[in-house]
Amino acid sequence: MAKTSGKTPQAIRGTQDIFGPDAEAFAHVVETFERVRRLYRFRRAEMPVFERTEVFARSIGETTDIVSKEMYSFKDRGGESLTLRPEFTAGIARAWLTNGWQQHAPLKIATHGPLFRYERPQKGRYRQFHQIDAEVIGAAEPQADVELLAMADQLLRELGIEGVTLQLNTLGDADSREAWRAALVEHFRAVKGELSEDSQDRLEKNPLRILDSKDPRDRTFVADAPKIDAFLSDQALAFFESVTGGLDAAGVKWRRAESLVRGLDYYRHTAFEFVPDEGSAAANALGSQSTVLGGGRYDGLMESLGGAPTPAVGWAAGIERLAMLVGGVFDPTPVYAVVPDQPAMREEADRIAFHLRQNSRKDFHVWTAYRGHGKKLAEKAKKDGVDAILFVRQADNPNDVLHLTNVKAGPNDAMTDLWSILARLPEPYKSLSGEG
Repeated sequence: MAKTSGKTPQAIRGTQDIFGPDAEAFAHVVETFERVRRLYRFRRAEMPVFERTEVFARSIGETTDIVSKEMYSFKDRGGESLTLRPEFTAGIARAWLTNGWQQHAPLKIATHGPLFRYERPQKGRYRQFHQIDAEVIGAAEPQADVELLAMADQLLRELGIEGVTLQLNTLGDADSREAWRAALVEHFRAVKGELSEDSQDRLEKNPLRILDSKDPRDRTFVADAPKIDAFLSDQALAFFESVTGGLDAAGVKWRRAESLVRGLDYYRHTAFEFVPDEGSAAANALGSQSTVLGGGRYDGLMESLGGAPTPAVGWAAGIERLAMLVGGVFDPTPVYAVVPDQPAMREEADRIAFHLRQNSRKDFHVWTAYRGHGKKLAEKAKKDGVDAILFVRQADNPNDVLHLTNVKAGPNDAMTDLWSILARLPEPYKSLSGEG
């Protein structure tokens, strides 16, 4: 066999290997999301990692940075242009149109997985990153917006993320938005030469994006720019009032953010972001990557893909960012080590461990190791954070084989639980000794 040479391959810039506590936090976010989406009866979906490039170009917009600068696109062997998904909504919209999902309207759907964008890696942002995503398609009622926002709020609370506030705005219906857009173009055109280069480029194509510019040259003119409220139709105003009233009824705290926008024309009505409060632990953890979860209503998206007008609203959140904000014990399930005190008891210890796993009913987790015995295994188990150690001992009397030792200080819940479970073991282990 030929010997290979050269340096060990390194991870691609902007990717990460997630392990240890980071991996546990990541899994905790996903597991909590799965539990909450079931609570709200959102159906699970798995979406392709790549789509035809036109799916994203037509959905996200040719002029956006995502399409023009950040997408990972390539030609397959048949010469067709494909793109690794940079977000979920476009693929879900394509699936709605091609799979006949209209029969499930209103469709409540949720997914999670990796996404890909070629951008400068920084804290909480990677070129391969992961998101959770929830959408309601085929519902024009404001109650759909309220339910999605209540679901997002509950998710953050169940993750234990504090110091985060829902920022909320309305973009109005199509007529309201177009009137507002025209007024913004007129306002910013008068000072075009003093705007940042990016805002000058956006002025005719996407003037709403100027409102969320962070460039100091733009902020002066944004402060006195026309506000959407002056252009809202009666129907658009009633929709927004229904959303805010529903949030109040659900106990979801929110704050109006008049500069919060979505630049593409198919976004309508509700736009929102959950943002860390200034000076909060969440703000300190995330730094400049301030948005924890965001989304909005996109009633015009299906038309951009050749479908019939279809109301829809959704949100997404970065799993890595959420994982940076969670803390504490992610899985409170007790962990019990099964340790043979002598090599001769290894097989018996394995038999007991397998029996416990098969009968646990999710009451506990079982820790074992492949080599070692007695004190050395017990020390390793303690370092791995087990709650109690079940020693399998060599003894003449079968009832003396099992000995349970509590590891964690405080209440002996772990001991009590395991005693009751071990009592269900077959003979000859109905009696056991213990301490702690």
